[in-house]
Amino acid sequence: MVPASPFGLSDEVAAAIEDGQPLVALESTIVTHGMPYPQNLAMARRVEAIIREEGAVPATIAVLDGRLRVGLEASELEGLATARDAMKLSRADLAYAVAFGRTGATTVAATMIAAALAGIHVFATGGIGGVHRGAETSFDISADLEELARTPVLVVCAGAKAILDLKKTYEVLETKGVPVVCHGADELPAFWSRGSGIPAPLRLDSPEAIAAFQAARQSLGIGGGMLIANPVPEADALPQATVDGWIDAALADAEARGVVGKEVTPFLLRRMFELSDGRSLTANIALVENNARLAARIAVAMRAGG
Repeated sequence: MVPASPFGLSDEVAAAIEDGQPLVALESTIVTHGMPYPQNLAMARRVEAIIREEGAVPATIAVLDGRLRVGLEASELEGLATARDAMKLSRADLAYAVAFGRTGATTVAATMIAAALAGIHVFATGGIGGVHRGAETSFDISADLEELARTPVLVVCAGAKAILDLKKTYEVLETKGVPVVCHGADELPAFWSRGSGIPAPLRLDSPEAIAAFQAARQSLGIGGGMLIANPVPEADALPQATVDGWIDAALADAEARGVVGKEVTPFLLRRMFELSDGRSLTANIALVENNARLAARIAVAMRAGG
């Protein structure tokens, strides 16, 4: 039976909401499907610690045995990091997992839905989903893009995942009226790489400026989310040309094995790890930590601005 309340809060998150502290939402698919154990657990713990260091409160989101959880206790996070059968939940099946007592990790779209339900306005992730390469025939486009157009949550990431068709992804966001802001650079990042060759539609250089932009959008009654593209730190970035070669090889492997649907992105990330001898994972962890720090600072600035 579906619980009366749509979500449950961890003690830390409940106290933060009651006290009016800034919060940052975190997805859980990166834990279950994006990284191997034990790196996934270490990353999740470190990201939460970074958010606390910056004066905000982390709220990792997942569905555990049919209960939508906003904020995970330490034991719950560890259990999720070692789970082998967690669903990968987006808008289409989030309620299914709740209705039938399933355990699942939230994608960008599902995390945005849960964050908005809980009144959390800032979300940090690695990279968003988008338009897959070959989408003109497969029609494989992530629900993340539609969610950004409709749900009022500010998403901090290192751009769309580089395995996607980046130009088409950003064209869709432009069509849907989603602001794409590059933090501190004039060129949009490509996840593991600092540059994509795509000019940034907008550039802002501080958390305070980003908070002011969002406040202006709200004052004008402009709905939907905002995408903040935060380049991976230079010391951890991978050369774009090298990454492109690995992606081409991984895509060819996926096609040869008939990988489709929700399994495409996890498969490609695993192949990237193998082809790069682990370098992609090192860069992934660095960019997630970098995004968490910026997101926390934005949440603090938004709270300070009222």
